[in-house]
Amino acid sequence: MPSAEIRISGGDADVAYTINGSGPALLLVHGTGTRGDAWAQQVEDLKGQFTVVTPDLSGSGRTVDHGGPLTLGDLVAEVLAVADHAGLDTFHLAGHSLGGVVALLLAAEHPERVRSVVSHAGWAYTDERMTADFRYCLDLLRTDAELGTSLVPQMFPLATLGPRYWAATDETSHQKLVQQIAESAQPGTTRQFEVGLTVDLRPLLGRIAAPALVFASTHDRVCGADQQQLLRDGIPGSSYAEIDTGHNALAEDPQGFTAVLGSFLSQHTGA
Repeated sequence: MPSAEIRISGGDADVAYTINGSGPALLLVHGTGTRGDAWAQQVEDLKGQFTVVTPDLSGSGRTVDHGGPLTLGDLVAEVLAVADHAGLDTFHLAGHSLGGVVALLLAAEHPERVRSVVSHAGWAYTDERMTADFRYCLDLLRTDAELGTSLVPQMFPLATLGPRYWAATDETSHQKLVQQIAESAQPGTTRQFEVGLTVDLRPLLGRIAAPALVFASTHDRVCGADQQQLLRDGIPGSSYAEIDTGHNALAEDPQGFTAVLGSFLSQHTGA
C-alpha cells in the first residue's frame, strides 16, 4: 500500500492510501471510526471510469502518526498530501460524515485542485445537540477501553442505521454485524471524534467554487436536515440529493449510494 509522508500539527504522519482504476481522479474520504475500505463498493463500481484514491486518515487503517491530538486542518493536509503523492493535480472529491467536512474544507481552501465535491452526511458546524452526542460517544469509547466491554459496537447501528435495516434484519444477522463492527474498530476513533467537536465551516462555505452536491440521508440521527439545509444555503449553486437510509448509507445501501454519487460525477466528467 502506498503512503504519503507529511508534517502535521503534532508531528509526522505517514498516510496510507489505495489507488485503483483509470480515468479522471476521484478521492474518497472516510468518516469517523472507519478507514478507506469503507468505500469498497464504490471503488469496485467506479474504478472502470475513475482513478479512485482512498486514504486512511490519521487514527485509521495503516496510517501511522504521532498519536496525539488532531485538527481538521491536519486531515485536509493529509488528503492533499495523498493527492500530491499519487500525482493528482486536480480531482473530484467525496466524503462521508467527518470525511464530508474534510472534503468541503479542502474545496473551500484549495479551489484550484477540486473539480467537484460531494458531502454525504456532513455538517456545517457542531451545534449543541451534536456536541452532546459526540461527547457521549467519547465517554462510551473510553468506557469500552477501560472495561473491555462491547458497548460501542452495540451503539453504532442504533445511531447510524435507518428503518430499512431494522425492518430487514433479525437477531442473528444483527449480532453478526455487531461482531464485524467490533473487529474493525479503529484505534484513533476518539481522536477523530475530538476533531468533530471543533467543526465550523460556516464562514468558508461561500468560498466553494466547484460544483457541489449536498447528499443527505433521510433518517440521519447524527447530522440531520437542519445541518444539510445550512450546507445547501451556504454553498453557492449546490445541488441536493437524498437517500432512504440512516447516517451510514455506505453500509446500509452501498449500491444506492453509488448510484447517486455516480450520477452526480457523470454530470461533471462526461462519464
